Amino acid sequence: MKKYIRILSLMLLAGCAQVEDLQDDPNRATQVSPDLLLTTIEQAAFNKVSTSAALASRQLTFTDGTNEYQYYNWQRADFDQFDDLKQVQKMVEEARNADSQVYQILAKFFNAYFTVELTRVFGDIPFTEAVQAETGVYMPTYDTQELIYKSVLDSLRTASLELAQNEESIRGDIIYNGDTGKWQKLINSYSLRVLMSLSNKTGSGSIAIIDRFREIVNKPNQFPIFESNEDSGKLTYVDIQNNRYPLFNNNNLQTAYYLEQTFIERLQNLEDPRLFSFADKKPNASTAAQNDFSAYGGLYGSASLSDNAAKAVSGEASRIKPRYYNDPVNEPSLLMGYPELQFTLAEAAARGWIDTDTDSHYKLGIEASMNFYGISDTESYLTSESVQLEDASDIASILTQKHIALFLNTGWQSFYDQRRTGIPEFNVDGGGILNNGKIPKRFMYPQSESINNTENLNTAITRQFPEGDTINALMWLLD
Repeated sequence: MKKYIRILSLMLLAGCAQVEDLQDDPNRATQVSPDLLLTTIEQAAFNKVSTSAALASRQLTFTDGTNEYQYYNWQRADFDQFDDLKQVQKMVEEARNADSQVYQILAKFFNAYFTVELTRVFGDIPFTEAVQAETGVYMPTYDTQELIYKSVLDSLRTASLELAQNEESIRGDIIYNGDTGKWQKLINSYSLRVLMSLSNKTGSGSIAIIDRFREIVNKPNQFPIFESNEDSGKLTYVDIQNNRYPLFNNNNLQTAYYLEQTFIERLQNLEDPRLFSFADKKPNASTAAQNDFSAYGGLYGSASLSDNAAKAVSGEASRIKPRYYNDPVNEPSLLMGYPELQFTLAEAAARGWIDTDTDSHYKLGIEASMNFYGISDTESYLTSESVQLEDASDIASILTQKHIALFLNTGWQSFYDQRRTGIPEFNVDGGGILNNGKIPKRFMYPQSESINNTENLNTAITRQFPEGDTINALMWLLD
């Protein structure tokens, strides 16, 4: 009997060992190299084509239902970009395992980028205690925007300086193909964007906004910035599944989206040839010449759905150019482009932050934008009376041109510029606006936070918004 028990025990032990062997799959990766993670992170960060942002920014309108972004009736957003921050954290871990510094340096940029994207949506967010669940922090506290922006700008400065000293190769880089010089330009150009987003907070001594801006502009050898469209931070699409332009074959874009009327009128008044790149002629003018400005029309973003639908049916509105849904590669997606940089420099000069020529930056921004859309003959437009700055402090014209240049690209940047400055004016006088005629200032915090992180969320709301967590509350950035 003992003999059989002994044999049975050996069989059970052998069986357990086999189960464990099966659980330890030799074909399943337990580690991911940092270059693979970099590719994934870049795709998340640089894919900035957004119809929602174009609706909110009064560039497009939608007729297949009452769209919350068009009619300013949005409520809550999510914290999904913390998942992107987790990927960045994982890239840092794998870079340390591989004894590679360059991926850790690039991580500083991506941490800054995703953090800024989150904070300008909500206001205060978890930052110093964010994405630390593995160390037992499941309910992170919320940091103030002032602290977040100072930390982000410090990190970006460090990243640029460290990258200049690093000679490692960057594998997995689908943006700049490992060119560290271009990465430096992006980091510093993006820093100028972040600093300009703080134009209402120049009295905040803790950040020294203008001094930081001047340091980058006045020290080009130490802090290089974009010099042409070739330097732009762009994701170029290819005709391969999961790598095509995100609106390719989008049925709604073909049938339910039209150009916004005030946007059309702005381009018509300026006689801006970019209109022909953005829009198709309205059906009622199908026989007109392609470059006939009167052959284009739009729908007011603030008009009622029924009014817009009737106007669209009558053939008086222009659909978006077919290339946006017919071309699998179309145009690159811009995290930040050279035209935006030039308009940012123009605004800084107009505000007296830097001692450079406002008009030169302004004209370079327009020319670069037109070149991006394949327009090489820019002289007649740049010299036309309607395009000229009224004076060296004409911020309105600068931001109007910037709004045109960022059509259906660069994510929510156009909306955030308008939120910061009120330029260009967004029409809210139609019968469709659902937010009491107001343009929202932010999104409400995710419902999941009120359930899982109640105390810290409530502390942050009370600290920022006496009126509570509403879409019309002013965050520190705007106050």
